[in-house]
Amino acid sequence: MKNPLIALAVLLAAGCATSTADVSPPAPADAFLAALAQHCGKAYAGRITANQPASTAPDPFEGKTLVMHVRGCDAPTQEIRVPFHVGDDHSRTWVLTRTAAGLRLKHDHRHEDGSPDAVTMYGGDTADAGTAQRQAFPVDAESVAMFQREGLAASVTNTWAMELVPAKTFVYELSRPNGRLFRVEFDLTTPVALPPAPWGSSEGG
Repeated sequence: MKNPLIALAVLLAAGCATSTADVSPPAPADAFLAALAQHCGKAYAGRITANQPASTAPDPFEGKTLVMHVRGCDAPTQEIRVPFHVGDDHSRTWVLTRTAAGLRLKHDHRHEDGSPDAVTMYGGDTADAGTAQRQAFPVDAESVAMFQREGLAASVTNTWAMELVPAKTFVYELSRPNGRLFRVEFDLTTPVALPPAPWGSSEGG
């Protein structure tokens, strides 16, 4: 190639092509955490969009103000904590953790004095890659043993899921093979006033 400028252009183009090809998209688990981390420090109101089959027992969620608060963001690429407030009940926190294979969801349940509930830190790990907008968590063996010990036989087939449509909605879901489906949808377009710290948590954590 006689023209040195043309030769240089060819080399630069080849280098750009190589560098672009070498950049892999983030894993779905990382993309999901990153999207959730965009809401750190903010709270959003939710509403129940599915709760079936209908129960004859009093529903602890019915008629209550539902608020999620993305607040445990000290290391958002590794863990994010999201308290789920049900009226004046501040006992629930969702804990999302990055694992070597994907994501882990645990439910941290506390009493008002901060002590752990008998049924706490249950959940599961993702069984597949999921997507940047939806991650599912089948119940793990540790949680099954806890549910059996505490007489919660219906929960041993739980699968939880979370969905996040950027700048639109966040969904928390519980399902079972027998047709049980519970979904709460949060509106990410309009932040609400921050709720109190969840029970058992410091103001900073």
